[in-house]
Amino acid sequence: MAECGCTPVTPETAEQRRTLKLALALNAVMFVVETTSGIIGHSTGLIADGLDMLADAAAYAVALLAIGRSGVFKSNAAMASGILLLVLGCAVLLDVVRRAISGEPPEGLLMVVVASVALVVNATVLKLLGRYRDGEVHLRATWIFTRADLIANVAVIASGIAVLVTEIRALDLIVGAGIGLYVIREAFEILADARASRAAEQGAAADPESP
Repeated sequence: MAECGCTPVTPETAEQRRTLKLALALNAVMFVVETTSGIIGHSTGLIADGLDMLADAAAYAVALLAIGRSGVFKSNAAMASGILLLVLGCAVLLDVVRRAISGEPPEGLLMVVVASVALVVNATVLKLLGRYRDGEVHLRATWIFTRADLIANVAVIASGIAVLVTEIRALDLIVGAGIGLYVIREAFEILADARASRAAEQGAAADPESP
């Protein structure tokens, strides 16, 4: 029978699973809340942040699958997360262009309230994942995802306040574009980390005498 590349469940991996399941659930809920609010409130920033939450939820699901698996599997899982984040970042930029051409003014107050809730959620998740920021590659990817979310949340709150004060809808588009670009940058960081980790794993497999 072929080996699955799995390792026994330990207290550490059990804790990782609990943490990732909670993070996945919170992000899935906030994806629905933010995208729905963004559509209702005509806010590119909220929609972008909501799609980022969806990417995070998918990344946590991938990381859950990678727990207890081989190093190469974990590197590939991080690679998949990075590709997903890259696609979502590009989708956000396309939505910014679409709304710039034809779109209604955003609801500033709704942006501030919803993004503030998302900020609390992401701060909680980042604290939970903090212990893994220097851990294995698939777990580092989840921490990077969540760090990006916090910055995006603050940006949406700031743009919501600016829209309330100035009524300039372009500010929402600028923030949405900024989130999209930042997400793409984070995607490239994860992909580079995953490639380096996979190369190291493959090198170790090719040289069984290496320490």
